[in-house]
Amino acid sequence: MIDPGLPDAELLAAHVAGDPDAFTVLVSRHKDRLWSVALRTTRDPEDAADALQEALISAYRRADQFRGESAVTTWLHRIVVNASLDRLRRRASRPAQPLPDDLDSLPGAVIADPHDEMARRETQLAVSEALASLPEDQRDAIVLVDVEGWSVDEAARILGCPTGTIKSRCSRGRAKLAKQLDYLRNPGNTDPVVGPETSPTQGGDPHDR
Repeated sequence: MIDPGLPDAELLAAHVAGDPDAFTVLVSRHKDRLWSVALRTTRDPEDAADALQEALISAYRRADQFRGESAVTTWLHRIVVNASLDRLRRRASRPAQPLPDDLDSLPGAVIADPHDEMARRETQLAVSEALASLPEDQRDAIVLVDVEGWSVDEAARILGCPTGTIKSRCSRGRAKLAKQLDYLRNPGNTDPVVGPETSPTQGGDPHDR
């Protein structure tokens, strides 16, 4: 029987060594905090539950990759955040999932008649496809700030980076979305713009894509 008072790192090492109870003890110790992380990130209990389950499965399987360069809690926290962001990306890419009520909040996302459900669905699909085409770091920032409504400060805490980086990623992501969705604002331009961004970089982190 594993000693429930062992430090986190020793519990994880025992799990890697084959102890059948060590991982359960570790999860029981931190499950409330990890649940809070998932719920705070996804803002949806169902998505949070799914994200937490996926994260714990991932941690269980990848425990041998832990190198002790950070605390076990930090390692678990990051896995839960990544799983939660995966859930948000999937949610943002599902046409049936409502995007913000005011689709004007995403660049280029305008429909001629807000009461036309078919037009709205087509716009949601176009926005979802445009979001999916963004680099992952920009997509995460856009999903958190523009789709989910987190503040820049909150998004920075979730993604573990400076607020300036979040602003830069949102700015660049919005610029790309505006290009790709310009045809929604200007029906004469029937083809979405795809491909690498050619406009000059504006502000933000110079090392950020």
